[in-house]
Amino acid sequence: MSSTGAGMIFLLTLLLALAVSYRFLGDYMYRVVSDAKHWRIERGVYRLVGVNADGEQSWGVYARSVLAFSAVSILFLYAFLRMQSLLPLSLGFDNVMTHGAWNTAVSFVTNTNWQWYSGESTMGHLVQMAGLAVQNFVSASVGIAVAVVLVRGFARRKTDQLGNFWVDLTRITLRVLLPISILATIVLIIGGAVQNLSGGTDVTTLAGATQHITGGPVASQEAIKDLGTNGGGFYNANSAHPFENPTSWTNWLEIFLLLVIPFSLPRVFGRMVGQNRQGYAIVAVMGILAVASIALTIGFESAHGGTVPQAVGAAMEGKDVRFGVPNSATFAAATTLTSTGSVNSFHDSYTSLGGMMPMINMMLGEVAPGGVGAGLYGMLILAVITVFVAGLMVGRTPEYVGKKIGAREIKFASLYFLVTPALALIGTAAAMATKNHETALNAGPHGFSEVLYAFTSASNNNGSAFAGITVNTAWWNTALGLAMLLGRFLPIVLVLGLAGSLARQQPVPESAGTLPTHKPLFVGMVVGVTVVLVALTFLPALALGPLAEGL
Repeated sequence: MSSTGAGMIFLLTLLLALAVSYRFLGDYMYRVVSDAKHWRIERGVYRLVGVNADGEQSWGVYARSVLAFSAVSILFLYAFLRMQSLLPLSLGFDNVMTHGAWNTAVSFVTNTNWQWYSGESTMGHLVQMAGLAVQNFVSASVGIAVAVVLVRGFARRKTDQLGNFWVDLTRITLRVLLPISILATIVLIIGGAVQNLSGGTDVTTLAGATQHITGGPVASQEAIKDLGTNGGGFYNANSAHPFENPTSWTNWLEIFLLLVIPFSLPRVFGRMVGQNRQGYAIVAVMGILAVASIALTIGFESAHGGTVPQAVGAAMEGKDVRFGVPNSATFAAATTLTSTGSVNSFHDSYTSLGGMMPMINMMLGEVAPGGVGAGLYGMLILAVITVFVAGLMVGRTPEYVGKKIGAREIKFASLYFLVTPALALIGTAAAMATKNHETALNAGPHGFSEVLYAFTSASNNNGSAFAGITVNTAWWNTALGLAMLLGRFLPIVLVLGLAGSLARQQPVPESAGTLPTHKPLFVGMVVGVTVVLVALTFLPALALGPLAEGL
C-alpha cells in the first residue's frame, strides 16, 4: 500500500474513533461534573484538605483557589527539582539549576511542559513520577474545571455560585484522567513502550561503541502527557523515541489520546446548557479548523519543495521512517492544535510553509480542539465575540444560549484574546532587540521563525519546540517562564470573571431576532472570526518569518 493510502486510512480511522468517543466520553464527563454524590475516596481527600465538599464558590473564590493551588504546586515542584540529588531514584543526577528549575516548575504547572533539558540525562525517576507526572494530571484537571465553570455560567441563572474548585479538581483527576491513563499505559506497554525503574543498560552499538540507554516509568508518563495535552517527554526525542512511541499504531493511539478529551468536551457543554445542538456547533467549528490544518500541513510537507526533497520524493528530514510524512505531519498539526507540545518529528526541519502551520495552529488560540478545557473555553469566548459582532451588524443586543452579551462580557472576552498575542509578540521583540536571538542556529527569516515559535509556544501553553534554538540560558528560561505563567493564569481569571457575569443574569427568551447559534451559518461565522483575528494579529510577524522564507 502507498504511503498516501496508508495515511488516508490512518486519518479516517482516527476521525471515526473521535466521532464515537464524542458522545460516550462526553456523556461520561457530564455525569462526573454534575454528580451530586461523592465517592468515599473523594470524601477522604476533602477531609485531608479541609474542604466542605457540599459548599459552592463564587467566581472570585474559585479563581483564588485555582491560583493558590497552582502557586503551591510551583513552589513544591521547584523545591523537588532543586533537591533532586538528595532524593531516592535520582540516578546520580545533580540538582536542577535555579533558572532551569523555575522554568520547569512553571512549565508543568501551567500545562505547557516546555523542556529545555534532556529528560533521560537530567531528571531522576522520582522527580519524573512524583513531580512532573503528578502535575500532568492536576494541571489538566485545572483546565477542564475552568471550562466547566464557564459552562455553568451559561447554564445557571441569577446566582454567584459556580461549583467548588476542590471538588471539580478531585473528581476530574480520579474519575476521568486516572482510569483512562491506566488503560492507555497498559496498551502502550503491550505496544513496546518501556515501564520499569531501571537506571539504564550499557549496550554495544553496531559501530562497536558503548551507549547507555536509560529506562524508567515511561509508558505511564506517556499516557498522561498525551491525554492531558501536556507534552513533556521522558526522553529528549519525545514521541520520536522508540521507548515512548514504538510503532505506527502506538503513534495513532497517542494522537487519539491528545485529541479525545478536547473534542468530547463540547458534548458536556451541550448537555449542561440543555441543548445538544449547541455542542454540535462548537465541535463542528473545531473539526473544520482541525481538518483544514492537518490537510495543509500534510500538503506542504508532501509537496517537498526544494532540490534535495524533490530528488528523494519527500521532505523526510527530521522525520522518523516508521511514521513517514503523513503521520508525522498529522502529529505535528494535532499537537499544536491542542496545547500538547509532544512531537514525533523535528519541526525545525519542516518546509518553510509546513513549519508555519504549527505556528498558526497555536496562534489560533489552540481552539481546534485546544488543550483539555482550555480549548473549550477559548472556543466559547470566540462564540461570544461572534454573536457580539453579529449583533452590531443588525443593531440588536447579542445573545448566546440565552445570555445577553453586554459591555462587561465583551470586555472579558476581548482581554482574553489580547493576552497571548501580546505576550508572544512582546517576547519575540525583546529577544530580537537584544543579543538573545543569537542563540538561534539560523540567521534571517528562519532564525526569526525559531524565536517567534518559542514565544508563541510558551505564551499559548503549548510546549512544543521548533528546535534549532538554544534556550538553556538564564534569560530564555526566565522570559519563557514568565510568558507561560501569564499566558495561563491571566486568561483563566478572565474566563472565570466572564462565568460569574453570565451566571448572575436572568436568561433571555428566544425571539424572531435571535441569531440561531446552532446552524451552519453560525459555524461558518465563528470559523471566519477565528481566522480573521489571527490574520490581523500575527500576519506581520509571519511575513517576517516563514512567509518570507517560503516565498
